[in-house]
Order: sequence, then structure tokens, then C-alpha cells
Amino acid sequence: MAVQTVNRKYSDFRGVDFSNNEVNLYRSPDAVNMWKNYDDGEGIETRPGMTLLGDFGSQIFGLFFYKIQDTMQVIVHAGTKLYRWTNYPNSPVEKTELFSGMKPAFSMFHVFNSILYIHDGINYLEYDGTTCQNVVGTIPITRLGTTPSGAIYKDDVDYVYQDINCLTSLRKNGFVADGESTEYHLDTYGLDPATTYIMHATVNGIDKLEAVDFTVDRTNGVVIFNEAPPAPLEDGDSNVIITYSKTVGGNADKVKKCTISVEFDNRIFFSGNPDYPNTVFHTELEDPRYVSDVGYSTVGLDMAAVKTLIPGNGILWVFKETVQNGSNAFYLTPTIDYKLGKIYPSETGNISTGCISTGVNFNDDICFFSRNGLEAIGKNLGNDQILDHRSSLVDSRLISNSDYQNIKIAEYRGYLMCLVDSKIFLADSRNLYEKTQNKAEYEWFYWELPFDINYITEYQNDLYLGNDDGEIFILEGITDNETAIFSKWTTAKDTFKYDSYRKITNKRGGTASVKQMDNDAITLKTRTEIRENEIGTYNDEKGYIVYRVKEKKWKWLQLEFSSNKPFGLFSCTLEAFIGGYVKR
Repeated sequence: MAVQTVNRKYSDFRGVDFSNNEVNLYRSPDAVNMWKNYDDGEGIETRPGMTLLGDFGSQIFGLFFYKIQDTMQVIVHAGTKLYRWTNYPNSPVEKTELFSGMKPAFSMFHVFNSILYIHDGINYLEYDGTTCQNVVGTIPITRLGTTPSGAIYKDDVDYVYQDINCLTSLRKNGFVADGESTEYHLDTYGLDPATTYIMHATVNGIDKLEAVDFTVDRTNGVVIFNEAPPAPLEDGDSNVIITYSKTVGGNADKVKKCTISVEFDNRIFFSGNPDYPNTVFHTELEDPRYVSDVGYSTVGLDMAAVKTLIPGNGILWVFKETVQNGSNAFYLTPTIDYKLGKIYPSETGNISTGCISTGVNFNDDICFFSRNGLEAIGKNLGNDQILDHRSSLVDSRLISNSDYQNIKIAEYRGYLMCLVDSKIFLADSRNLYEKTQNKAEYEWFYWELPFDINYITEYQNDLYLGNDDGEIFILEGITDNETAIFSKWTTAKDTFKYDSYRKITNKRGGTASVKQMDNDAITLKTRTEIRENEIGTYNDEKGYIVYRVKEKKWKWLQLEFSSNKPFGLFSCTLEAFIGGYVKR
């Protein structure tokens, strides 16, 4: 009987598989610091290094690239301070302190009409490129078109008003003067004292000042003019505008204490306030300075905390922490109400799996992290949502990290970068596989980083990383700030289709196609159920390497390629002779 041979070619590598199940030949059960660089071929290669950009001395909680008037400013939240990095990308020897008193927690950034808005859980700030300050709330007109007594001027005149703005104590009332009355009754009482705010008014556009042109009964909310304002030139015109201040305790904190925010429907939506754990607040249309005191949605009857907000497909998904006997997924749908205008009623999804940390709209895939890994809203069946799992290949390592509940994410070159405990799990949006019918999962890669990285963000295809020490790195180069990067790729435990037979390798049957990266230190090892052998060290100058593997009487075999220098692997081959049955 002729000796039977089996040829193996490992290629089209897709990622890792840490599931401890039978691993496909194009995945690796043991790989680190490798990825598929789609910008440079189809093989896998060592990840880019990290290059130190600067040191801000305190933990990095935020990094934002703010373009204003064709000038790029880099804003850094480090420790309790907010800086402008004036000489970026050089080491930040030139930095301007913009604000002191930041919460040492991860901050959020939004730009509306060229103004940068920042919140961190205790502050809500605005920055115009020069000055950083607490958001100055839009002053609402809470009453308009009324008589001095506060009654509606005429039945056929609409009673127009705006809601109280949580971000300011100031309000305006508009009156139609009658030419006789001196007392004007505001729409509330118990006003802030003059030491807090000196009241202002305009009469036919002319400024009037408290204690000069009028006095105020703050207890009853009445303004008494020295002279009766004249009637308007046009009937029904609110020609008397009075601005007053009334502080409502806790109103501003409804927004300032939020830790989550997203942009949706030309508004900013906030949540994560520990005092209102199941509430989502929102700004008014295209006005981040205006949060109505009735501009919120209560999500669910229980007090389970909102963990993430994700816009997608014209609705705003709200995922809450795990609770028993209830839904943990909701969505807000923009709706026009005849009296209230645009509102966002909460609707209940049928998903009971709770969110443990955060989520994202990853290329139109609504994803969030549960205690089991990365979940996604799959295809709908009628009005029901189907939950799909997306991270089976890496769950065993992903969810075992001690800081998993504080995972940080960023999208980078088609990957969802999931940072936890200075490790990055990369979900590949361009390479999915169908685990079961109509249920897709991502392919994954896995990196280990030095320097205790715990912050990550992306800007224009560059990835930035920060740590507790205040250091900021950019993902580029071939070393980790002059420290060598160890990377490896291990093939699956391969029985060559003959599980019950012993095999012998053909020592002349091994080649690998490698990327030419000026690496003369690519190490090859073999591993069987019997032993581990180092085969040799090779260089990539020819674009391929030839190796001689001498292994006998093995049931399964793996190849391990590794190096302390960057290397790339397109494919590798091995040939084996089939022997007798495996014995105990």
C-alpha cells in the first residue's frame, strides 16, 4: 500500500479563536499583536507600535481635535484640568490651561455651530476657541402676550411661551402695556434676591433698570414701574419685556451630573445622572444651551440605570443595566405633538439582556456589551427584536478582565477597538462569518499593550491612547516607544483530517510566504501533544522562507511564527505522511 500524504496550506487568515472549540485552519487559537492591515495587502502582520506624543502629568480622561476658523486645536482633559495643547504634535511644553475643577472621570465632547461643548459628570462647559466657561443658558420667554395683571391679552391672541431652561435661572415675560398700569405680575413668585440678579426690562426697546426705573416685590413676583409704560404702537404687541431670575434647586445638575451623551436629531441627549438613573434629558433643537425642564424621557418603570445611548435607523436606542423580570432595551422615537412640539416617547423593546458598560453604532450594527460579551440588535421579526451575539471567538478572554465593566471603545480603520486592562480586542467589520443561520459574528484580533493604557480615541484614521500617568501616544511606528513588540501567530491544532492516525512530517514540505519588512528574526516553533521544538530563525528578504520540520508519531501539530520585530505572514505550508493508528 502506497504511503498516503496530506498537504496543508494555511492562508486567508481571519483572526483569533479563543473559544477552546475546534479551530478553523484560517484562525489562530494563540495569537497576539497581529492584525490584518487592509491598507497594505491581505496577509496578517504585527500591529503598529505606540509613539509617545506628550505627558500631561495626570490621567488622561479626554482628547478632542477641535477645528475652528480653519485652525486645529487639541483639547486635553488631564486630571482635574482642561488644556489646549498649543504646539501639537510636538511634546506639550506649550499648553494653556482652559479650566480647573474638572471631574477626574472620562469626558464627552460635542460641536454645535463651531462651539465645543464638554461635560464630565459635574461640569457642562462651552469653549469658543478662546474662552472656556460654564454653559450660559439660553434665556426662555416663559410668558408672552399678556396684560400687566398676567391674564391673556385677548382670547384670539395665542398664549405663547417657552419652557423653563434648566441651564439658567433667568426667564423673560412679555406684556402688552395698557398705558395706565404700573404693576406687572410675573408668571411666578419667590424670585432670587437683588444680590443674585439685578432685574432688567425693556419698554418699546428702551432699557430699564431695577432701583432706577422700577422696584420689585420679589415675594409676590410683581414689578412696579415708576411710570406706566405706554401702550404698544401695534395692538397686541408685547412691548414690555421683563427679565428676572428664579433658581430652581437641582435643575442645572440634571445635566451637569450626566456621564453619557450622544448627538441625535440635531440635539444632544444626556443620561447617566445617578440622581435620575432611568432618565434621558435632551437639549432643544440645535441649541445645546437649552434643556427644557420637561425635555426628558423616563425609560422604564424601574430605577435601573441607563448605561448607553446609541442612535441608529432614525431612533435612539437606550440600553439599561440588567434587571430581573423586565426589558433592558428601549428606544426613543421622534414624534410631533400638536401642543408640545417634538417629543421623544419611550417604547419598550423585547430584549431582557442588560448592558454592563457601553455600546456603539458600528457601521449600522447596534451593539452593546453585556456580561456575556458583545451583543447586537439583529433582524426584526415583526415588532420584535432579535438579539445576536458578536464575540463568541474572544469571550473567554474578553469578559474575564477585571475592568471589563469599564471597557472603552473607538472605531479605527474598519475595526471596533475594545480596550480593557491595557488589552485591545479588535472586531473586524469587513470580515464576518455566519455562525448559525441568519446570525453573523465578527472575526477578531487581539493585542496586548504596555504602559497601562486605559483611554482610546480616533481622529482622521489615527488612533490615540492615554494612561494614568498622563502620557498620550499615537499608534504608529515599529516599536512601543523604542521597546520591541513581541507578536506571534499560531496555527490551529491540525490532525490533517486523520484524527485517529499518527503522522510524520515531510521535512522538505514546509514553506511560508512572508511580507518583506527587513526582519531577520522570525522564529518558527512546532508544537504537538508530545513536545515543543524550535525549528529555526529566518529572514524575510526573499518574501518566503523554507523550513525543515522533523516530527514523528504525532496526533496533532501546530506551527508558531513569532518575532520581536514586525513581520507579516500570507500563508504557510506543511506536508505529512499518514502512519498507523494512535495508541494509548
